[in-house]
Amino acid sequence: MSTISTTTDAGTSEDPEPHRSWQSWASLVARLVLGGVLVWSGLSKITALETSAEAVRAYQILPYDVANVVGYVLPVLELALGLLLLLGLFTRLSGLAGAVLMLVFVGGIASVWARGISIDCGCFGGGGTIDPGAATAKYPWEIARDLALAACGVWLGLRPDSPVSMDRWLHGGPRR
Repeated sequence: MSTISTTTDAGTSEDPEPHRSWQSWASLVARLVLGGVLVWSGLSKITALETSAEAVRAYQILPYDVANVVGYVLPVLELALGLLLLLGLFTRLSGLAGAVLMLVFVGGIASVWARGISIDCGCFGGGGTIDPGAATAKYPWEIARDLALAACGVWLGLRPDSPVSMDRWLHGGPRR
C-alpha cells in the first residue's frame, strides 16, 4: 500500500493523514486484543505457578519435569508478550510469537480432545480434570478463540504499524 506524501512550506515530506488507514487501526485492535488476552492469562496464573504447572501436566503431552518448567515459564512469557503488544514494542516479532503460542495452545486442546481427555484448558488459571460433557462442549470454543487470537498475531506480523505504539515513537513514523 502506498501513501500520499505532501511537501510543506519548509520543503519536508510528511504523510497528510498519519495512521488513518483501516489497516493501521485494525493492527491497533489486534494488538490490544491479543496483548490484553495474554496479559490477562499471564496475570491469572503468575500468582499460582504450581497450579499452572498442574494444568500443563493435565494435557499429558510433555514429560513431568518439562511440563513443570513450561507451567512455571508460561505465565511470565504470556505477560511479557502481552505487555510488548499493549505497548506496541517489537510488534511484528511479538505478534508472531503470540500467534505461535496460540497455535501451540490449539494443538494441545485438539490433542486432549482427540484422546478423550477431559480437562479445563487452564488458559486463565485453574486447569485439571473436569466433567467429560463440559470439556466436549468447551473445546470447540477454546480452539476457535485461540485461532482468532492467532489470526491477530499473524495480522501483526504482516502489518505491525499501528497508532499509539512505541515502535512508531522509536522509529519516528509508520513502519512498513
